[in-house]
Amino acid sequence: MDQLALLFVLLLGALVSVPVGDRLALPAPVLMTLLGIVLALLDFVPNVDIPPGLILPLLLPPLLYAAVRRTSWRQFAANRRPIFLLAVALVFVTMVCVAAVAHAIVPGLPVAAALALGALVAPPDPVAATAVAGRLGLPRRLVSILEGEGLFNDVTAIVLYHVAIAAVVSGTFSPWEAGLDLVLSAVVAVAVGLALGWGANRLLDLLDEATLQIGLTLLVPYASYVMAEELHGSGVLAVLTTALFLAEYGADPDDVMTRLAGHAFWDVVDTLVTGVAFGLIGLELHNALRTASGRWGELLGWSAAVVGVVVLVRLLWLLPATWLTKRLHAGRDHDEDIPMSWRETVVMWWSGMRGVASVALALAIPLETRDGAPFPERDEIVFIAFGVILATLLVQGLTLPWLVKRLGVRADTEREKQFEKELAVRAAGAAKRRLREIESVEELPEELSEQMLRRAFEIGMRISPDMADEERREAHQQRVRRLKRIRRIQQEMLSAARHEVLAARSEPGADPEIVDRVLRHLDVRSLR
Repeated sequence: MDQLALLFVLLLGALVSVPVGDRLALPAPVLMTLLGIVLALLDFVPNVDIPPGLILPLLLPPLLYAAVRRTSWRQFAANRRPIFLLAVALVFVTMVCVAAVAHAIVPGLPVAAALALGALVAPPDPVAATAVAGRLGLPRRLVSILEGEGLFNDVTAIVLYHVAIAAVVSGTFSPWEAGLDLVLSAVVAVAVGLALGWGANRLLDLLDEATLQIGLTLLVPYASYVMAEELHGSGVLAVLTTALFLAEYGADPDDVMTRLAGHAFWDVVDTLVTGVAFGLIGLELHNALRTASGRWGELLGWSAAVVGVVVLVRLLWLLPATWLTKRLHAGRDHDEDIPMSWRETVVMWWSGMRGVASVALALAIPLETRDGAPFPERDEIVFIAFGVILATLLVQGLTLPWLVKRLGVRADTEREKQFEKELAVRAAGAAKRRLREIESVEELPEELSEQMLRRAFEIGMRISPDMADEERREAHQQRVRRLKRIRRIQQEMLSAARHEVLAARSEPGADPEIVDRVLRHLDVRSLR
């Protein structure tokens, strides 16, 4: 098997792991990690040969962009306190604690190298948090906090990692320079993200085809990441800024085809790239086995100690952080999504899985320092990092569904239904107001006006039947049954038309391009 065949196996596994995971009630990323481990143990499977410096730029931009599409700036703003405590403060505290323990137990490990280890294992993975927690029916506020933490903690961790690596390579360290680097990295990233977001939004207006617009959204995250990194900014924060800008200002309410096709496209990208990313994590077992040859006892002991620190620090930090967030929130009238009960705190604690970013940072550790000496204890650092990633992904990822079910943490479905009903009422109200505006400038027959008024009401009813009283719901349901029957017959007629047109594709002299054009018209008609 060569590298290309291995890539196809991972892509196929990414697709198959979704239905298998749903059937087994296991997260697809965890299954892909297990698949990677199995492949790594097979003799005929080659070692992955991807330059470490390309892992983050290739995998993170589309994953981050896809994750941001599911959220909004309002959610980040509402959760700013818990996100700050988790994405900035907790990353720093975890780094320091891991560095202290690693420096004490690993012989010959300098403080700066220990800090680099702490930085690369400190951030929970945004993809793991979204993919695992998002499928468990957790309260939306909890998922929002986990997504916000996962998306923003990489910014802090990667900057701290680069500072620690620079200290090891150069042999010098300045806290003031490190703080300045962190601030400048954030400023540059936000500036690049806003500039590219604005430019991409303008360009989307010029591209009038869904295919071209969706293609642009695929290029924009990569451009934002690369440009920010070239200017010594945070590529992760730049992608987040660009994605949030486009989510806020780049959506055209009337561009239905682009929105439907865009959602389908990004679901495919998210599934494939996530699967490949976590499959690569499992495949890195090759390197771990080579490093641990003859030293399993001490390396596993060091890894277990660091895993214990990572897990325990998160718990000990979340308990007072949750209490502090509640205290800061007390007495406020506006609605902020905060945790929560102790059960939600426990779920949030157990959701701190490490993943793609930690692997990429571990593999990107230089081989030598500036004076030509080997990077101190590099193999040990990589092995410990791999141990932390596997332990958190497999142990926590496999047991999180059980824990959620055991604690009974579930989304507030009544609140969600109420919000859905409110949106339905607003949608119907907007349709009625527009109808009145049309009636003020156009002469509509009374029968047509009443029909359009019923259509406006049905817009809301189709979203939330609970918005009407029982009598009107029954009348609406009768109309829905009638419309479903009409739609079924119409779909069968359209299906016969599509079969006939598609059969013409194989006839002598038929122009495939014209056939496809007619098929697209029929497909669009089927969506109405």
